[in-house]
Amino acid sequence: MGIPQDRYDQYVRLETDACGLYVAFSPQAVTGSVPSSMVVSTEMFEELHWSRTGRTAMRCDVPFRGLRTALRSGRAKNLAVDLGRLSEGQRAVLGAVRSVPRGQLRPMSWIAREAGTGQDTDVLEALRLNPVVHLVPCHRVTYEDGTPCDAAYLPSTGRALRDAEGIDMERVAEFGRQGLSLLGSDTTRIFCHPTCAHARRITAAHQRPFHDAAEAHRAGFRACRVCRPVTV
Repeated sequence: MGIPQDRYDQYVRLETDACGLYVAFSPQAVTGSVPSSMVVSTEMFEELHWSRTGRTAMRCDVPFRGLRTALRSGRAKNLAVDLGRLSEGQRAVLGAVRSVPRGQLRPMSWIAREAGTGQDTDVLEALRLNPVVHLVPCHRVTYEDGTPCDAAYLPSTGRALRDAEGIDMERVAEFGRQGLSLLGSDTTRIFCHPTCAHARRITAAHQRPFHDAAEAHRAGFRACRVCRPVTV
């Protein structure tokens, strides 16, 4: 008789547009993921998984249901994940991170607000402890000046993930150098995060950049209800 599957996790190694990815899972949820750039062998991944979860990981050929679709689309918000021993606050932070759409970025202050914590340090710690990187997309989180906050993995991995999603980091960096953080449309009078899908559709002639929400409000603009640069 074989060992019951609920006594161990299984894992697969899959290729994505950005990197190879080891993904472990129980029958109920994904329990961990690590880019191949951070582990030199399957044995190392198995040891890391054991040290974090106390569960053996056994390689298999069939991935967790919905995993391939989530990786292909970059939309893993509804994928079942098990965050292990993280605190309630850390889970809230990673829940906010999961709501950031593919191809977009959010600053740590936005993540903190959405998670109900007032501390960027809490956000940073939760990102560092993220056990399901790539699938919980902490590569979409930045510092306030737009600098990537790659707390959970190598900067080269975060860069590859953002490139694969078509995020124009040069434009984001230029915004940061000018002290700008928001982009409005002088036709709709709405302001967004610069990488919001609505902001990307604003033609150059109608773009109105702002340093902060207060400046945008003074100019008679209102916040986007999709990317929520402020509570609306």
